Parts: sequence; C-alpha cells; structure tokens
Amino acid sequence: QLQASGGGSVQAGESLRLSCAASVRTFSDYGMAWFRQAPGKEREFVAAVSWSGGSKDHAESVKGRFTISRDNAKNTLYLQMNSLKSDDTAVYYCAAALYGAISASPRNYPYWGQGTQVTVSS
Repeated sequence: QLQASGGGSVQAGESLRLSCAASVRTFSDYGMAWFRQAPGKEREFVAAVSWSGGSKDHAESVKGRFTISRDNAKNTLYLQMNSLKSDDTAVYYCAAALYGAISASPRNYPYWGQGTQVTVSS
C-alpha cells in the first residue's frame, strides 16, 4: 500500500515536499516513481529512483526544480518541488515496481498510491 501526502495550494515560486509512505515488507526491493495528472490530460512521468537511490531520472519539465529521493529506513519516497509553476498543478501519484528498473512508463508500475493534489496559483 502506498500513501501519498504533502500536497496543497501554493503561489508560483514556492516549494512543497511530497511524501509517499509504503507499507511493504522490504521497501528497498522496489523501484519508485512519481507521476502527475492534470485535468483533461494523460498521466505523465515526473521522476523515478532506483531501489538504492543511486540512480534517478527526472522529466525535462521539472529538471533543476524537482528532486526525487527515498529513505529506505523509513519506507518513504519524497519529491522536493521548488520554484513551482502553474503548469505543475496536478494530482501527484507515487508508484512502485518490485525489482523494477527506472522507467518513465506508468505501465511498468503495478502499484499506485491514491494521489495528492498540488495547486499552484500564479
């Protein structure tokens, strides 16, 4: 089970940190990712991290502003979002794949959290 939290309403230029708590036996066995979906749009890749945290990938649209990380001791995935823009407004989902490699395709992640709303006002 994945539980995302940390969303909210902020002004453009502000920051938020999303968290995703995982109720799994061995969190470090899972590749993890963040996706987002804006109203009327398809779900899009935001960032992914390998099981160890040693490999990461970020979408071009968030590079330099967002950072994915994980704390395997706390079974928690994070997304630090800085310099937020109105285009970042969406529901953000965390996703997991057992023994999964980093992937930007949502089809490679069988497990999903419920989503947390991020609204950025300009």
